[in-house]
Amino acid sequence: MARILGSLTTSHVPAIGGAIARSLHTDPYWKPFFDGFGPVHRWLQDARPGVVVVFYNDHGLNFFLDKMPTFAVGAAAGYGSADEGWGIPTVPSFTGHAPLSWHVVEHLVGCDFDLTTCQEMLVDHAVTVPMTLLWPGRDWQDRGIKLLPIHINTVQYPLASAARCYALGRAVGEALASWPGDERVLVMGTGGLSHQLDGQRAGFINKDFDLQFLESLVHEPRWATRYSIHELVEKTGTQGVELVMWLAARGALEGAGVAKVRRTHQNYHIPISNTASGLLLLEPA
Repeated sequence: MARILGSLTTSHVPAIGGAIARSLHTDPYWKPFFDGFGPVHRWLQDARPGVVVVFYNDHGLNFFLDKMPTFAVGAAAGYGSADEGWGIPTVPSFTGHAPLSWHVVEHLVGCDFDLTTCQEMLVDHAVTVPMTLLWPGRDWQDRGIKLLPIHINTVQYPLASAARCYALGRAVGEALASWPGDERVLVMGTGGLSHQLDGQRAGFINKDFDLQFLESLVHEPRWATRYSIHELVEKTGTQGVELVMWLAARGALEGAGVAKVRRTHQNYHIPISNTASGLLLLEPA
């Protein structure tokens, strides 16, 4: 079976990509955020993941409002990015792992998940920004890292429930556990935490809920699944529902047979472009 190294969940705010492009790492506004990744970089040097399974939400680069799948799995040989604006430069392409992708797809369909399977796929800032945060040199190809992207819709209603997204992650973990290869896999979830970009609550941040959610991922991972999507919007903001990617990543650990986790590193900083920024690294205990 593939070896599950752990899960890493982080925000993917477009402004982060612009800050990276302008080398603002030591700017007082950005320094507390970027400093949070030092321990993660050291962990990655030792962990040496060969595959990154990333749960993310597409923002219109690959899917748009006229065709928005609830769940989509990449099964391509490679994944490029494109100019989205926001001051985010395009990044070197990612190599895919098509055999593992198809293994995951077959398992998910066997678990009654209705998927869109993408043999051609672009990835946007929800993937490129976190990958650049983890590997600032953008040398993932030189390191032999392969990408398996899994999109969860958080843009066009109706949205899958938090419980359904957790179940999706759990099924992905089961697929990884049954894969006969020996790949070293990092599971990543990107987005959030609490934020709202428009409307009367624009700029809304709920620090108390965010910190409780981070704590729950360690000790009570299904805690947030008790809430409906509308309740999560109330508590975290319209775009705060991106936390379902964090739930899917945590569910993947459970599905892969990880009974308990330990918190290796955590960072929380507000605000980053009116968004609560979180970072959480979990390992099998």
